[in-house]
Amino acid sequence: MEQGYRVYLVNTAAVQTYSGLKYTDGNHDARWLAHLLRLNILPTGYIYPKADRAVRDLLRKRTQMVRMQTTNLLSIQNLVAHNTGGSIKSNLIKRMTADDIALQLPNDDHALAMSCNLSVLQQCQKQVKILESAILKRIRLRPEFQSLLHVSFLRLQAAHSHRVFCVLSYDV
Repeated sequence: MEQGYRVYLVNTAAVQTYSGLKYTDGNHDARWLAHLLRLNILPTGYIYPKADRAVRDLLRKRTQMVRMQTTNLLSIQNLVAHNTGGSIKSNLIKRMTADDIALQLPNDDHALAMSCNLSVLQQCQKQVKILESAILKRIRLRPEFQSLLHVSFLRLQAAHSHRVFCVLSYDV
């Protein structure tokens, strides 16, 4: 790439195999991939420019933190459901403190489990905010995406929503 060569990231799991191939060494594989490339049917992926890879990694880390948040939130809801037969809303969980846990689960072991989940959930929330702040400082909107600003749910003032980060994640 840097020396002027065109590089392709091939999705090997999606490459169509040729049933008539009798040889399976590197040279024959290279010829087969070149043939698929000439036919414009070689399944490839996007290679981020080096300058954008760090922001891409921050976006991936944010996604990981959001998943961890969701996992711990669901775990708390399951603890409450299995041990009390009741339910608890996610917004209530997000506002909970350590003192609130004993009110939800009187059993000390269950309360400890819930406390661990709540602690991880709250740390994930903090880290997501830190990551979002760093990401928003580093990203820029490319001209070809300018028209998206006219769609009401993609306005910049909603930059903290998941949808905008999905759009901006392709535009770093």
